[in-house]
Amino acid sequence: MISLALRIARFGVVGLSAAAVHFCIVVLLVQQLQYAPLVANVFAFFLSFQVSYFGHRFWTFRETTALHRDAMPRLLLVQLINLAANEALFYLLLLLHLPYQFALILVLAILPFFTFFANRFWVFRARPDYSAK
Repeated sequence: MISLALRIARFGVVGLSAAAVHFCIVVLLVQQLQYAPLVANVFAFFLSFQVSYFGHRFWTFRETTALHRDAMPRLLLVQLINLAANEALFYLLLLLHLPYQFALILVLAILPFFTFFANRFWVFRARPDYSAK
């Protein structure tokens, strides 16, 4: 059984990887393609979601017995809620005239706590074993 500390460390590595992908894509889209930061943020979300799902599925919660058909839509729902919170918080911080890069770092640092607990207790929750009955 994997310890909680190790799981949190793995979650952090995957989360930081997904956040780095997210951040780099936003900066690239804003600075190279002149996307509005809020629009770039949505595109970055969908690309970094792939890093998040597969990293958590095969490393953070690798012992899960949750099927992909169950876990993928659950994680998508959690991440869509996260995206809505991300966009709202990002928007509010931009209204405060913070540089978009700093605002994005704040947003990406605050929201992972919700995601960890949702992943641990719902998304990758082990399937019940009915064969033992």
